[in-house]
Amino acid sequence: MVCYKTKNDRSNLGERMINVKNLKRHYKTGQIIVKALNGVSFDIKPGEFIAIMGPSGSGKTTMLRILGLIDTQTSGEYTIDKLNLTDLPEEQRRYYRLTQLGYVFQDYALIDEMSASENIKILSMMEGKEKIQALKEAHKTLVKVGLGDKDKRVPNQLSGGEKQRVAVARAIAKKPKILFADEPCANLDTKTSEQVLEVFKTLNKKYGQTIVMVTHEEWHTKYVSRVIQLKDGLIVSDKRKR
Repeated sequence: MVCYKTKNDRSNLGERMINVKNLKRHYKTGQIIVKALNGVSFDIKPGEFIAIMGPSGSGKTTMLRILGLIDTQTSGEYTIDKLNLTDLPEEQRRYYRLTQLGYVFQDYALIDEMSASENIKILSMMEGKEKIQALKEAHKTLVKVGLGDKDKRVPNQLSGGEKQRVAVARAIAKKPKILFADEPCANLDTKTSEQVLEVFKTLNKKYGQTIVMVTHEEWHTKYVSRVIQLKDGLIVSDKRKR
């Protein structure tokens, strides 16, 4: 199991966790080839909090889906901790995605009939954990996102921000190497968005969680350490803030 680094355990920040080389993703629509990604290269170090930005159609969600092993590239190389994920058979890719990566969707993707704890527990049990252990882990992660007192509430008893924090808790319960977030505040107002982003900031600063987040809101960048800008499937800017 991958463990969180503490704030004081970042001796490997100079190392590369993610390495992307000449990544391309082309779609064919009729006779037209859409170049969603057209050759992007970059590294991500452990403990970085990255925002991927760009106009609609720039390729940011496509990139996130490939990094999160939800989609596959047309060509190029993608490695995590020197493991070439391009060459993994599909069954191994699924297992790696389940056990090593966390993913937060903008629409929460919670099961309406299950409580907050149960929504988290079910993913832990898919990894092979016992029910009691999975429930304990669910409660711990809900405490981390400020919802320790709402573990028995079902989604329709929670606000939009609370639902998204449950989704974050579900993603971090397995202590993932990398947490991916696809416009996690798209359906939230400004105040609620700030609450969710503060959770990400705490996970990053206190626990050293590596986070890659797609967003279109410029003000969200005050929470991150690096901003990668895409346009027409290419990186046009890559700036570290600290």
